[in-house]
Amino acid sequence: MDIQTNTPTSHANDRFYQERCSLAAAFRLAHREGWTEAVANHFSLSVSDDGSLFLINPAGLHFSQIKASDLLLCDANDPQTTLARDNAPDPTAWSIHSAFHRNRPDARACLHVHALNATVFACLQDTPLPPIDQNTARFFKRYAYDDGYKGMGFESEGERLSHTLGPHRILVMGNHGVMAAADSVARAFDELYYFERACATFLKAAGSGCPLKVLDDDIAEKTAQEWEDYPGEGWNQHFEALQGILDKLEPEYRQ
Repeated sequence: MDIQTNTPTSHANDRFYQERCSLAAAFRLAHREGWTEAVANHFSLSVSDDGSLFLINPAGLHFSQIKASDLLLCDANDPQTTLARDNAPDPTAWSIHSAFHRNRPDARACLHVHALNATVFACLQDTPLPPIDQNTARFFKRYAYDDGYKGMGFESEGERLSHTLGPHRILVMGNHGVMAAADSVARAFDELYYFERACATFLKAAGSGCPLKVLDDDIAEKTAQEWEDYPGEGWNQHFEALQGILDKLEPEYRQ
């Protein structure tokens, strides 16, 4: 694999082919969930132990069209080579994702979207996500919040965001959107899916004008821990089920 040309000679010769397929599937599934915003937003997946070598989408390609072979292989420590390519990633994608992969090798899969409900939640002033059902309770004290938005993700935005994540898998990017960061594409996608649903539940309940029935902290914490300890790695089952649907309907994503 040549990082600059990004052209594998065949699937058999591409040692990251399975990783490419998982990430390409995530793009297509995100579009099916309605999380697409024009040709903006970006997903990445590190393929080296130190996190510095990672796959990411090129600029200008719609989520619904991304194939495994479209994904760029980049070095988080080499902006000159990356941004000089003809099919370079968006510069905001580079700023945010290269910083995450340099600073957080544990956050292998980084999925950033402006999903409607999570973005609306990111625009609220001093509003925690109250545990009012199982989905909102899943994130009880289990997401980070960045309150330092300084404009589009050029220059220092990525560095600040990557250090704000802390021990969590969800980063609410105030006035901006949301990032899910986890040790696999499947887990990051599952986190993003449930956080978007949790935000939708909260916003609709709050919008009713009726008082919210908020769970006690001890029940919320118990529920959140039960999500963590749930048997069978549900995030893998979730993603594999969705990927199976995609294999039938849009198998070209594996190309």
